[in-house]
Amino acid sequence: MAKTKRVQVLMDPHEFDALGRVARSRGTSVASLMREAVSVRYAGAANGERRSVAAQLFLGLPDTRLPAWRVLKKELEERRGPRLP
Repeated sequence: MAKTKRVQVLMDPHEFDALGRVARSRGTSVASLMREAVSVRYAGAANGERRSVAAQLFLGLPDTRLPAWRVLKKELEERRGPRLP
C-alpha cells in the first residue's frame, strides 16, 4: 500500500544513531524500522483480533490425551535440565 501520511520526529542523536545501527544490521531503513515498531506496538488491534480468532480455533481442537506428569517432567528435564518442582 502506498504511504500517504508524513510524520516528522525529532530525536536525540544517540537514539537516532542506535536506530541507524539496528536498521543497517537488518538491511533496512530507519523509516521502515520505525513503521515496524509502530505496527507492532500500536497497531495491535488487528493483531488482537487475529489472536482472538486463533484462540477460538485452538480451543475448538479435539482433546488430546497427555502422558502422566512424571513422564512429561522427565522429558522436559532431559531437554532443559532439572528446573521443575
